[in-house]
Amino acid sequence: MPITEILEENCRKFGNDIALVEVNPDIQENRRVTWKEYELIEPNTLSHYRREITWNVFNEKANRFANLLLSRGVKKGDKVAILLMNCLEWLPIYFGILKTGALAVPLNFRYTSDEIKYCLDLAEADVLVFGPEFIGRVEEIAEDISKHRLLFYVGGNCPTFAEDYDRLTANCSSTSPDIKLTDDDYAAIYFSSGTTGFPKAILHKHMSLMHSARVEQAHHGQTKDDVFLCIPPLYHTGAKMHWFGSFLVGGKAVLLRGVKPKTILETVSTEKCTIVWLLVPWAQDILDAVDRGDIKLEDYQLDQWRLMHIGAQPVPPSLIARWKKYFPNHQYDTNYGLSESIGPGCVHLGVENIHKVGAIGKAGYGWETKIVDENGNVVKRGDVGELAVKGPGVMTCYFNDPKATDEVLKDGWLFTGDMAQEDEDGFIFLVDRKKDVIISGGENLYPVQIEDFLRSHDAIKDVAVIGLPDKRLGEIAAAIIELKPDHSCTEEEINTFCINLPRYKRPHKIIFADIPRNPTGKIEKPKLRKIYCGESVVAAQNRG
Repeated sequence: MPITEILEENCRKFGNDIALVEVNPDIQENRRVTWKEYELIEPNTLSHYRREITWNVFNEKANRFANLLLSRGVKKGDKVAILLMNCLEWLPIYFGILKTGALAVPLNFRYTSDEIKYCLDLAEADVLVFGPEFIGRVEEIAEDISKHRLLFYVGGNCPTFAEDYDRLTANCSSTSPDIKLTDDDYAAIYFSSGTTGFPKAILHKHMSLMHSARVEQAHHGQTKDDVFLCIPPLYHTGAKMHWFGSFLVGGKAVLLRGVKPKTILETVSTEKCTIVWLLVPWAQDILDAVDRGDIKLEDYQLDQWRLMHIGAQPVPPSLIARWKKYFPNHQYDTNYGLSESIGPGCVHLGVENIHKVGAIGKAGYGWETKIVDENGNVVKRGDVGELAVKGPGVMTCYFNDPKATDEVLKDGWLFTGDMAQEDEDGFIFLVDRKKDVIISGGENLYPVQIEDFLRSHDAIKDVAVIGLPDKRLGEIAAAIIELKPDHSCTEEEINTFCINLPRYKRPHKIIFADIPRNPTGKIEKPKLRKIYCGESVVAAQNRG
């Protein structure tokens, strides 16, 4: 069943119930708010601007945009790119695209103008929908990209090189277009995170989207009464596909623009959120703020918060141990997935398995897993190999890139590029990315294992381990360490702390610096390699 039918069903069943809420803690000058809306907002609430729509309005807005696209000649199989910050318009636009039979193409909000153009060309996008935060970047390439594309602008004061989304959709029919869709129709193109070079275009069918919804709901048991807090960017599969579990049962979602600990807890409290998906840095910031006394948990209504789960990156066990001290009644879960496997859930820990914190879990609902050697043979339990997954959520291909597709898709299995091992109980633990393995003096070092150990140090907020060239050993492990605010530490203290690591795993070099992460929380190791290894080393590693 195409996922658009779930929206129609929610409209029929829960039409007048709230579907989406947008909370924007800090209104910016370029924020999409009309003067009329400003006049209706009480002055003391300007720092907590809030909008909401019902399922009826959600569906009507999706239909209006679908009918606008159809009136402009967009047809089944065309591609429509979305370049928006999280906002109330994002998801109706996404579903409006799907209702036409076109493919939604979400773009990373951090893309430069050149990267925007690159991704539009790679995906062969016919339309770009963008918001006020991107006027400057789009204007730089507007003359080129508008020659064969429609440009729709979402926000006040529409620039001259684009057309006004609000004005145009207001005059379109709110009736659902009569476009027949099947599970085998193409639905979306997502882009890889680009942490190893230029992003790849990942093609998915409606079958993948529906499977992700069923997986998420099976894992976390969302009901109509749950309220999902969505903080990560909607362009990424993780945020949207976790929301799909609530979408499947007609539950309310809150889109929060802001990641400060106080903002998150205030929103959980005031919106009565029951499920929150966090990235590691955000969870750590909350705990640090509580430790410092900047936040007092008793000031918030948090009893209804039942589930905290984390994905998108390895989770340090020490972090969850700290979390459970402050939130002993929370269910905790972690999910593993890739955009190539339609986001979260192809491997899943399960709320009942908190004793296995550190593992990513076992095969998720409807998924299969295996760990293989360089020849594709399944390794012995306990040995390290590459994780491969298989299921209805595996991508169709890398769009227009058969060579890259053949490298990762083999007999229906998606080879993830992640190195993993399975314990005696069948739980899978990540040890690192295949390309991030450090070979030092003939020994394989897995940075994630070293990073997890170092994060247990009281002064360390974040850490990234990379390989640096070494004439004698080939590579050595270097630990880039970001300290917690108001904490100090010396290289000698870190080296003493690492005495508890096997000698060959101890970092040879300690560097105190900030750790760059992308919007989905992944450490941007290519940036670190560029800083500390040099351009030539980065290029060689990316080619590999």
